[in-house]
Amino acid sequence: MRVARACLGVLFLLCAAGLAQEQERPSLGKEAPQERPTLGKDGSTPNGPRTSTTNDPRRLASVKTLYIDHIDNALSDKLTEGLARMGRFKIVASRQEADTVMSGTCFDSRRLKTVHSEVFLHDRTSGASIWQDVVRHPYNPPPLDKAVDDTATVILAHLGESIQEAERK
Repeated sequence: MRVARACLGVLFLLCAAGLAQEQERPSLGKEAPQERPTLGKDGSTPNGPRTSTTNDPRRLASVKTLYIDHIDNALSDKLTEGLARMGRFKIVASRQEADTVMSGTCFDSRRLKTVHSEVFLHDRTSGASIWQDVVRHPYNPPPLDKAVDDTATVILAHLGESIQEAERK
């Protein structure tokens, strides 16, 4: 008999707790309608979401010579070609000739099927950060080389946009 009473008591408490959770919460006014997030005015941007950060806009606008460190998966070669085509910087062969250094990583994860790239511009003498970008791009499909090409294109586009913004300030 005691066991039956205990079971009924537990059942009663569980039912009461369930009913209390189903009641509406009081509010102070109208709830704001939930809007879906977008990436831009039309819901998209041509080069993906902006992932770059300008840490020193004045310094970015004044960069003249650039040395590019080795970055895995030939990303440094693709960035060198793109920056040379951009014509904004003089690409130099040694670190001592440059006022700014570009370095970073380009890691391909076969398990996650993504290419994760981080690129940094920093002052050669002080090491102070000027600009940085982080890009993740799927591959397999596309092949790794194509994914790295696309990543370089996105990084160059973000750098170009950041330079234009820095020059306006």
